[in-house]
Amino acid sequence: MEIEGKIWKAGKFWLVEVPFLDVMTQGKSEKDAQKMIRDAILELVASYFPAKLLKDFEVYVHSYGKGIIGISTTNANLLSAFALIRQREISGVTIREASAKLGATSPNAYAQYERGTTNISIGQFEKLLIAANPQRHGFLRLVG
Repeated sequence: MEIEGKIWKAGKFWLVEVPFLDVMTQGKSEKDAQKMIRDAILELVASYFPAKLLKDFEVYVHSYGKGIIGISTTNANLLSAFALIRQREISGVTIREASAKLGATSPNAYAQYERGTTNISIGQFEKLLIAANPQRHGFLRLVG
């Protein structure tokens, strides 16, 4: 799985953004901006998950030209969990509210997916995203 991002030159700097993950940074060159977004995502993921899950976690930035980049990782489960957390935080939805939107009575029904240890199908991921951020439906574009 790859998540789409954008990169462009603005004055002296290159800006890079991955809207789906709510991450943006800049660099002095296009290559530097790609390194900065990689590092930003790594640091953010490390702030949400225990070190044991991050042991072999790596982020890759792929350039597709025309200002399009793709973000992939060595652990799609962790990237999916991080994306769910970010979208839920953006929307201000609590884990309990997200669980209720899924029709569950226990917050664990949703929270298990934010732990980064559960495999998620694309269909389930879409349902979870709607529960996490109901205002942003249909915004995920996978690059591949």
